[in-house]
Amino acid sequence: MKKPKVLAISGSTKQQSTSLSILSYIKETFNDTLELVIYNKLASLPHFNPDIKEADLPQEVKELRELILSADGVLFCTPEYVFSLPGSLKNVIEWQVAATLFSAKPVAIIVAAASGDAAFESLSLILTTIEAQLPNSSKLLVKGAKGKISAEGSITDHALEAEIKKVIGSLIQTITSGANVATKYMD
Repeated sequence: MKKPKVLAISGSTKQQSTSLSILSYIKETFNDTLELVIYNKLASLPHFNPDIKEADLPQEVKELRELILSADGVLFCTPEYVFSLPGSLKNVIEWQVAATLFSAKPVAIIVAAASGDAAFESLSLILTTIEAQLPNSSKLLVKGAKGKISAEGSITDHALEAEIKKVIGSLIQTITSGANVATKYMD
């Protein structure tokens, strides 16, 4: 059986972020189970502009859309900035809304922050509103994230490792089952 291809998007533009450490851990740990492609052009993606017509899309947006389209699923891992999503992550999603690329796309989210409740709720709402397939078992809120990851980027908390394993298992199950998960608009 072919390994599912998952596009991983960090919500942080920081070079050595907690979110990127988690995605790197997942890429290494689950290498036998899935092909994880980490998107690394978040900082260079132009600001969303609804006046730009499809034919005039910036090349960076076209490339990102192709990555999403070719992926079997998408994994978001993000911090929380000022009780919200980072603007750069919201920008990624806004470029995709009109294209409906997330409609029926299996998705998982990890919010890794000091608290993270607001970002977790917001990202869940946004993704279900655009009809991503996001079951509750594919969501993880990591409170106190910096205390669970070493300065070198290694996960030091065994409970977090187990929670990540469950989320990745759920994402793979959603990808391989083909069953639709209820979204904001369909039960």
